[in-house]
Amino acid sequence: MFFEFYKRFQYYLDNYAFINYNLSRIVKEDDMMTGTEKLEALINNSKGVITSKLAAYHDIHREYLSEFVRQGKLERIAHGIYITPDVWEDKMLIYQLRKNKMVYSHETALFLHDLTDRDPVAYCVTVPTGYNTSKLKHDGLIVYTIKKELLELGICTKRTTFGNDIKTYNMERTICDILRDRNNQDVVVVSDALKRYVRRSDKDLNRLMKYAGILRIEKILRNYLEVLL
Repeated sequence: MFFEFYKRFQYYLDNYAFINYNLSRIVKEDDMMTGTEKLEALINNSKGVITSKLAAYHDIHREYLSEFVRQGKLERIAHGIYITPDVWEDKMLIYQLRKNKMVYSHETALFLHDLTDRDPVAYCVTVPTGYNTSKLKHDGLIVYTIKKELLELGICTKRTTFGNDIKTYNMERTICDILRDRNNQDVVVVSDALKRYVRRSDKDLNRLMKYAGILRIEKILRNYLEVLL
């Protein structure tokens, strides 16, 4: 039973890695607890985000989720995904909960890694080629596309200003992305990001060159680095 639980929980983490879940605090199934008590405990331990699958695993009928929505304790933001009202303030988390395949990238990733001083006016995201981007663009997001096999390259998690984990690209992938799109980027932003990166003690030049090779900008990157290093 524990092995099956672990597999299900790992599946949840893989699809919602930006939710900082504490396994040790997950509610134990207890016949003495009411559905309401179980649901409240799960919500408290999941930073205000819960899925219908997780609720069902703990034998919480979906009617309890519906009742919490009616009472204003939860908001349904996508199929099977619910949040508490206070989570609505974290727009970055909300967007990603709705569209779990998107990854924050380009200037937004620069901001998350402190590689720029510019606050993102509109969030930049990357999705796999062929993905329907109309809703994302309608929401005001700047959307980039990439081959499916390259979408996962360099993914990491960073915390929003509200303390929630979201998917973004690491520094090396982000540097490569803005260089690939350099003709559409502000030259000042690109130059400043590269200068900040080379000064970072946590930079990984080997990884940077590896990514540059995969993304076919190795020669361009070398030209920039020769000036900065």
